[in-house]
Amino acid sequence: MARAITYKFKGQPRKIAFSYDKFRDIYEAVAAAEGIDLTAFLKMEQQVAMTAKRSAAIKDFRQKEFIRFGFSDIYLHKDDSEL
Repeated sequence: MARAITYKFKGQPRKIAFSYDKFRDIYEAVAAAEGIDLTAFLKMEQQVAMTAKRSAAIKDFRQKEFIRFGFSDIYLHKDDSEL
């Protein structure tokens, strides 16, 4: 089953192919497509995970940081017919 990600980067709509073999999640895939280095982000995400009292804190952190990077409307589509 083919997977694709649609998203907007700085207001421009984009579409890329996605595979769990190459990326851990859709956020890493879109960052790689735009050439963004996530080294500092991943370190901070680990710190949030170690200190957070609830699991939603990690998701909130990730979403807010990607908005700060310029991403919006990030969606994973299971096949091309959903686009």
